[in-house]
Amino acid sequence: MKLKFTPSIIAVAISLLITYGLYSFHTGENKVLLSVGSFIFTIVTLILSIGFDFSLPRTSVNIKVVSGVFLAIGLIANITFTFFNFSKPTYIITIGILLLTYFLIVYSIYKSKQ
Repeated sequence: MKLKFTPSIIAVAISLLITYGLYSFHTGENKVLLSVGSFIFTIVTLILSIGFDFSLPRTSVNIKVVSGVFLAIGLIANITFTFFNFSKPTYIITIGILLLTYFLIVYSIYKSKQ
């Protein structure tokens, strides 16, 4: 597993732009929570998707596909939270479960070494 610097910087910039977009469309009181949560979710999925190079091709493809799927799920969840009022525990639990499930799947794929 090797970090690619330029794609990682691009992933950070994309994550910042997505986070700013969600921040500017949200009209409720939890703007900061939504911003931090969406940034963490998008940065993790994008960095593992385009910012890392894995030594085995199957592992690389599987992790990139899982990252793309979870990025889409996370964006749908965060966009939904953007347009509706929500409580802090609801957001933290939802995004936390998604992120931990993502970590578990990526860890399982990486450990299989295929």
